[in-house]
Amino acid sequence: MNTAHLDTHTSTAFVSPAPEQALATVPLFGLSLVSATLEAAVDAITERAAQRTPTTINFINAHCVNVTRRDAQYRQSLAQTDLLLPDGSGIRIASKLAGSPLGDNLNGTDLFPALCDRAATRGLSIYLLGGSPGTAAKAADAMQQRYPTLDIAGTQHGFFAAEETELLISRINRAKPDLLFVGFGVPIQENWIAENRHRLQVPVVLGVGGLFDYYADNVSRAPAWVRRCGCEWMWRLAQEPRRLAQRYLIGNVTFLAHATLAGLKARLDRTPYHAALKRLVDVTIAGSALLVLAPLFALISLAIRTEDRGPALFRQRRIGANGKPFMMLKFRSMVRDAEARRAELLASSERDGVCFKMKRDPRITRVGAWLRKTSLDELPQLINVLRGDMSIVGPRPALPDEVITYRDASWQRLGGKPGITCTWQVSGRADIPFEQQVVMDIDYLNSRSILRDFALMLRTVPAVLSRRGAY
Repeated sequence: MNTAHLDTHTSTAFVSPAPEQALATVPLFGLSLVSATLEAAVDAITERAAQRTPTTINFINAHCVNVTRRDAQYRQSLAQTDLLLPDGSGIRIASKLAGSPLGDNLNGTDLFPALCDRAATRGLSIYLLGGSPGTAAKAADAMQQRYPTLDIAGTQHGFFAAEETELLISRINRAKPDLLFVGFGVPIQENWIAENRHRLQVPVVLGVGGLFDYYADNVSRAPAWVRRCGCEWMWRLAQEPRRLAQRYLIGNVTFLAHATLAGLKARLDRTPYHAALKRLVDVTIAGSALLVLAPLFALISLAIRTEDRGPALFRQRRIGANGKPFMMLKFRSMVRDAEARRAELLASSERDGVCFKMKRDPRITRVGAWLRKTSLDELPQLINVLRGDMSIVGPRPALPDEVITYRDASWQRLGGKPGITCTWQVSGRADIPFEQQVVMDIDYLNSRSILRDFALMLRTVPAVLSRRGAY
């Protein structure tokens, strides 16, 4: 794999479960961008490295946003990122249009020396991977001259064949760096990190684009006053007009148009009108459905009670919006002592991740199996919708013992009211791996709208009829 050296930044952000490592985020373009000072970001990143907490960090600039709109693999790679750092004046403009101002401009060029300084102070080692032959080594030398106690674990240029990947990863792991900076360019570096992250025994991995070129003196940076005006892109365009004309002249216009539309949508979605409209839709649909389905409720209740004389409804503690617990209602589909028997079956779960699922769970009754296949066991949640605990559309409510295992981006699932149906419910239900469910739920919360809710409701009908992933 010859990784063509693209002059673009990317770096990942992380959300730490520990208060001293936690960084606030702001939703923008369907992404959760870190809102923090440069000092706070450096503190959090180096603390992660010191504690050896696995963290992936990528940067998001205007060009990155344009790439996300046409590259599905890149979007998926960003979804696996722990922290996304806002980079450049374009992102700052977009955040203001959306009424969600961010903190400092956390671009990699400013962050890199600050991280090296802190790494030297804390005795953390770094590894530079990427750039043309000799570039990473020259950047490392420049940082070591600036911070003599900085521990350089190793360097490697970015032009290597695909068959050399295994050897390269082994070399990095033997070096045991605390921070790995990967500079292949967008979207190559993000995809490479996502593909190989599980094999990299490095606490913090950052995608940094063309960062090494600046500190290897291959590319000159704009004067400070140009950077303060948010016009560094003009400086770079003047240096390489043929290579960067399309990216900056056409790309910037495309980005600003997209940012304007996204900003208007974000402002509308935050208005009381939007929240009131969503609540009106929930109450109207739930109330109407309960009236129409009352005879079906009675028949299902009779069937459940006839089978084992137990209660028809099952009440279970779930975690709702912002971590608030509530009692979710379902038609009972299992034997009466199902909760007591759950612990002994955990090892038999057929779903990866934190969610317990078995296709042939021995606790499910005959009536319950039919209810699950048809999704009729979920109908009593219409009562939860009327109570205000749930919405028709939203992330599925999680169990408390699932929530305590959450880390990093998984917590963002709790950023909105849980729902009866959601994106992954109409895309395969239990067949969707937990990590992908998280990605889909966060994407919904970051780009929700009334029109999208209606589209998901319409998709729910064929999803239920197909019975895919229903068990």
